[in-house]
Amino acid sequence: MISLAETVLRGDRLALGRVLTLVENDTADGRAALEVLFPHTGQAHLVGVTGAPGTGKSSLVNRLALQFRTQNKRVAVVAVDPSSPFTGGALLGDRVRMKDLSGDTGVFIRSMASRGSIGGLAQATASMVQIFDAAGYEIIMIETVGAGQSEVDIARLAHTTLVVEAPGLGDDIQAIKAGILEIADIIVVNKADRPGVENTEKALKSMLELAHPAPRVFSHHGGTIPPTARGGSASPGEGQGAGKTDTNIWIPPVQRTIATDGTGIAELAQQIVKHGEYLRLSGDWTVRERARLESELEAALRSALMNQFHARVPEEQFGRVVDQVLERSMSPSEAVRALLNGRPK
Repeated sequence: MISLAETVLRGDRLALGRVLTLVENDTADGRAALEVLFPHTGQAHLVGVTGAPGTGKSSLVNRLALQFRTQNKRVAVVAVDPSSPFTGGALLGDRVRMKDLSGDTGVFIRSMASRGSIGGLAQATASMVQIFDAAGYEIIMIETVGAGQSEVDIARLAHTTLVVEAPGLGDDIQAIKAGILEIADIIVVNKADRPGVENTEKALKSMLELAHPAPRVFSHHGGTIPPTARGGSASPGEGQGAGKTDTNIWIPPVQRTIATDGTGIAELAQQIVKHGEYLRLSGDWTVRERARLESELEAALRSALMNQFHARVPEEQFGRVVDQVLERSMSPSEAVRALLNGRPK
């Protein structure tokens, strides 16, 4: 009998949708399917898309997917929506805004609820990405909720991280405070037909100087590396400051786009491909893959250990320890030791 996972490998979209649901719900069948599919992963280019609400991330992803389809690349989109406080389900439904992609069998769009996860990245996101990877999707875009300090978590999942800004939102300073620009591989100034785009671009370039100060430049994975020359100014449809593949450093380019009419989208897709090539040539692709899988393994380990702990310690016993911490008769560290030793007071 052919398993559901094997059907996914054969290109069955219905089976793919079923496996995605099983994995998102963390079922035993979903975990079993993922174990079968995992050896077939490791080929896709993972592209994270983050930025403040109102910057046009969904429209940008829609245009990028269309652009990659002109290159005959299979594209998957994981849109992490805010969770409904009532149902826990996806609230915004980015698929509604991506109607241009409907009917294209080379594109698969999946909305999933963040379920309150820090940064809007649900724990199941990584597993869903692996399923798309195994199913043969070459470009997998992960669009995350909002922007903020916690959004840097996307850098642990994606090979290439796009930070999307837009003129007139007044969030440029907040972006650098939140550490967003430090994790950007490509900075996108969307809605570049709006007034003030030059000021926004200038502010972002100034912030890049802070994030990547000369003469030493910040590296994604710690340490510093020598600087390289930056490019010239950008206009709609042109990149700026792109990293060079003949050095061991990537300087994030600033790319203007107008997602509503497609201006700058082809150039942005080219920057994404160029960054992927840089990662492979520099060896950083393997470094990021290891860091990503290590992070996923640690998350799975924490979840498994917590499940084992709650299975071993009765809920009433745990509740009594919480009461003692609340009464200040036991410190949290004492409570942990007591619970792990099985000798709560």
